[in-house]
Amino acid sequence: MQHTPARFVLDPAFDVAVVDPRLFGAFIEHLGRCVYTGVYEPEHPAADEDGLRTDVLELIRELGVSVVRYPGGNFVSAYRWEDGVGPVEQRPRRLDLAWRSIETNRFGLSEFMRYLRKTGGEPMLAVNLGTRGVAEAVDVMEYANHPSGTALSDLRIAHGDAAPFGVRLWALGNEMDGPWQVGHKTATEYGRLAASAAHAMRMVDPESEFVVCGSSGRGMPTFGAWEAEVLAHTYELANYVSVHAYYEEREGDRDSFLASAVDMDALIEGVVATCDHVGARLKSAKRIKLSFDEWNVWYMSKPSAEGERDWSEAPRLLEDVYSVTDAVVFGSMLISLLRHADRVAIACLAQLVNVIAPIMTEPGGPAWRQTTFYPFAQASRYGRGRVLQVHADSPTYSTSVHGTAPLLHATAVLDDGTGDVTIFAVNRGQTEALPLQVEFRGLGLTAVLEHSVLTDADPDAKNTLADPQRVTPQSAKGTEIVDGVLRATLPPLSWNVIRLGSAD
Repeated sequence: MQHTPARFVLDPAFDVAVVDPRLFGAFIEHLGRCVYTGVYEPEHPAADEDGLRTDVLELIRELGVSVVRYPGGNFVSAYRWEDGVGPVEQRPRRLDLAWRSIETNRFGLSEFMRYLRKTGGEPMLAVNLGTRGVAEAVDVMEYANHPSGTALSDLRIAHGDAAPFGVRLWALGNEMDGPWQVGHKTATEYGRLAASAAHAMRMVDPESEFVVCGSSGRGMPTFGAWEAEVLAHTYELANYVSVHAYYEEREGDRDSFLASAVDMDALIEGVVATCDHVGARLKSAKRIKLSFDEWNVWYMSKPSAEGERDWSEAPRLLEDVYSVTDAVVFGSMLISLLRHADRVAIACLAQLVNVIAPIMTEPGGPAWRQTTFYPFAQASRYGRGRVLQVHADSPTYSTSVHGTAPLLHATAVLDDGTGDVTIFAVNRGQTEALPLQVEFRGLGLTAVLEHSVLTDADPDAKNTLADPQRVTPQSAKGTEIVDGVLRATLPPLSWNVIRLGSAD
């Protein structure tokens, strides 16, 4: 049985917001093989003069990553930034308490900034507010940003970086509400410390922007109350509050997994409501935005093949291999971020290489794209513009976790420069194709430039070292515009990118 069509109308008079390019960010943490044998492997045949893998750099540029959060994550809460600067051969080896590994510190702040210069990204530098505090946060800012003439800025110059790094975006700690966090704090303790750090750091650099820690997840018992208390201390100092969410398929419940973005929407809207409540209570004209700086599909509950965490260097940790189904859910999460572009200013896919990542590598060997690589690269390329409102009339289906959910999840982005529109759409249905009809008003769209679809007869198909091209986007047939209406068919369980323009 064929579904009735899903329908919506696009009109440029009804929009959401212009997308902040930082929505297409990523995350590099000293965790597993994200850094070592991921981004950085001086012994690799493809390594450049800085020890960076050029094959990985090429894939990162293809992804279109705009901002990169570094160096953590849980790792940052016991990290001493001084360990990662200066001559590599003199850097200390440390215990990494977060991931029970050995940190060699061969890769640090200078190497990270060189990596960014080669990929075009902007840094989001996280400071340790777990085991350290205001003085150390000010110190790393002085080292990174002050031109010269002080002990720390001159130390940076002596280390070979004459020009300041110009870091403007700072994350004040990580997941400080989590009992697993080194230096875990109450909301009041953290809020006061974050406010003190932001106040002092802004005295060094008045142009700085700050992300304060929100809840580690919507399931935390202090969710909502944590944000309210932290923002009560930091509202006029902070620019963003962090949001974190991961989703996975539970045994036998793929329908609920495919509707994960229903929960993501509720999470975003809940944090926004809390931010606005605090602002109203403080009688502030300021509006806090969100930094969704950890998001992904992550199979946390599945038994791991990684073995004991035994204080080894760069162990294989959290190396999930993603299926077509995972990529469809991943694309749906991107749609949620775009649909909330008025309040989500920054988002960082966690993580970038090897660790729950779109890019995989082998030490001394190749690098390849996971299935999730493609939705991110397409959204980063075609999702920069003005998000138009999409209120779809869609067939629905039942889920055990999220109740009734629409089969269609979609958004649309208008490039005001070219007039082109890109529709990003997911069909959550597992067995039936979903007809789509979109009416245009005031857009002058007459031609389908492309309809790319990521799907497969096997929803569990994956890209692997042995078969790295098993899953790739393909061109769909039959998509057309007739009398100002787009007609397309979205295959079952699929991620779709439909680009529209003028035939002129």
